Amino acid sequence: MVIYSFYIFDRHTECIYSKTWLPPPSVPGATPQQQYDAPMISTTGAAVNSASDPHQHSNPNALRSGRSAVSAANKASDDAKLIFGTVFSLRNMVRKLGGEDDAFISYRTAQYKLHYYETASNLRFVMLTDTGTLSMRNVMHQIYINLWCEYVVKNPLSPVEHKGGAGVRNELFELGLNQFITGLM
Repeated sequence: MVIYSFYIFDRHTECIYSKTWLPPPSVPGATPQQQYDAPMISTTGAAVNSASDPHQHSNPNALRSGRSAVSAANKASDDAKLIFGTVFSLRNMVRKLGGEDDAFISYRTAQYKLHYYETASNLRFVMLTDTGTLSMRNVMHQIYINLWCEYVVKNPLSPVEHKGGAGVRNELFELGLNQFITGLM
């Protein structure tokens, strides 16, 4: 089983958490340099820059790295928006065609499988895996019960609304999630 990435969306459709473990499947025709040239993305969608100051103009490589980091952060934000739009559209289509009792759980393409779990409080968990993975609904439910509720909801320092991911960047939550997911792989 291969897990590519994991997203949490709040009830206001904002991506409040994202984490990438493995790069998505390679695009046919892309060179290996193009696939591994992208900067690392942190769990909050901010680009990780190796230069200490991206505005430092004395080193042209630092400026180029700063630009690519901003570009990568925008790409991560755009990816999250596209994923939520896809989930929203498919969920509405399933409800319209199948009635209120039917639920959207997952869909598969030739490159990946998208798994979806929605909580009673309208938190939406989305996980991208390889195509051969069985349903991850129980896994996302366990993430919600054992990690989200324990380390984010019960945290007295965490705000009720997570604007920009505030309160989700909890060290215990991130450590627990990383251990849980790497234990599955």
